[in-house]
Amino acid sequence: MYHQLLEKLFSSYPMYHKIGSSAYKESLENIEQLADITAHPDKQFKTIHIAGTNGKGSVANLLASYCQECGLKTGLYTSPHLVNFTERIKINGKEIKPQEILDFFAIYKVDFEALEPSFFEITTILAFWYFAQQKVDIAIIETGLGGRLDATNIITPVLAVITNISKDHTNLLGETLLKIAFEKAGIIKDRVPVVVGESHVETAPVFKTVAESKLAPLYCADQQYKIDKNKDTITVSKNGKTLFTLPDFPLQGDYQLKNIATFMQATALLPFSNTDDYAVHQKALMNVVKNCAFRGRWQLLSTKPYTICDVGHNPDGIKAIDVQLSMMPFPKIHFVIGMVNDKDIHTVLSILNAENRVYYVCNANINRALPATALCEKMTTAEFNTVCCTSVEDAYHTALHNCLEDEMIFIGGSCFVVGELLEAIEKKKSI
Repeated sequence: MYHQLLEKLFSSYPMYHKIGSSAYKESLENIEQLADITAHPDKQFKTIHIAGTNGKGSVANLLASYCQECGLKTGLYTSPHLVNFTERIKINGKEIKPQEILDFFAIYKVDFEALEPSFFEITTILAFWYFAQQKVDIAIIETGLGGRLDATNIITPVLAVITNISKDHTNLLGETLLKIAFEKAGIIKDRVPVVVGESHVETAPVFKTVAESKLAPLYCADQQYKIDKNKDTITVSKNGKTLFTLPDFPLQGDYQLKNIATFMQATALLPFSNTDDYAVHQKALMNVVKNCAFRGRWQLLSTKPYTICDVGHNPDGIKAIDVQLSMMPFPKIHFVIGMVNDKDIHTVLSILNAENRVYYVCNANINRALPATALCEKMTTAEFNTVCCTSVEDAYHTALHNCLEDEMIFIGGSCFVVGELLEAIEKKKSI
């Protein structure tokens, strides 16, 4: 029954991550009515609200891990999921149970139908309802798209966090960094502190103006904290003083250095935080994978051959991945790649390195996927060494077959490609 309900949920309510912009609602009216129907669960617990182009999922999980290490019953709402829908809604790292979803729809399904809500609106109110039912102490809420008109933006958090601004979803959020920043700044609330993770000369005035208009204290994380990496050890400093080190930090993507700075600034503003007790910060950072079941970020899948997957998919995300791959000590990299059709393919291809790499081109099994044949044609024209594959699994197995012992495999370009591969690996392990 649960699987039938999920199938109906995916098919009945328009889902942006599957079909694109036609599922995007440019209004908070629906979510406000859903909140009315469910007796405003969003007002029954404290929240931290997180927006941004890249890094918001990582920062959300880091903050959830921190709250858990502080002894709080912590909700976490993120998107999209990689394998199972229930990944989106967690309490202390445990996913919502299917029965809870069934109970929710048994109560409210008929009342919801007249509103014709989107998939994300339904999922958001489900998360709020579940967190209220379970009486969480705090919930970390990640926006889906933008901020100002995002379905999550009916909350009044204790803290707002905007990780960074770069170009993604420009068809919905605007073609310029200024317009995108304005949409993200929509989560800033009256007198609620706001953290901006990465300062940018072009977008800083937007956040300053909006924060001042809301009397919201504004903090820039990268102006306060310095995060360095030497081999596998990360050092966290403030005002020239080392606060602590992290040997073998589990999230090995170099882009996490920016997210750690954002995390540090955010925790400093939480009302329950002891900013002098950095042992809690260390535990939260080192235990983030265990505490939150976090995955898909520079995740090590195998050591023989060395295999990494990462969900980075927009130009800035791809650039960070490409830089780190270029520093890997392998003579050849077998890169499994697929993309969705609304991304800036030309810019992504201009970023990717063609040297010492073979690209195994595929597409995920979703409507938004750019067909492998189309991507392969673009990459071949751009003089990439490509192999056109029939599916994500086919691309991975072909790469695996061709990869020598001293070479490396990387899987990325789309969270859906990573998700399909992780699902295939899980199914194989369960057989």
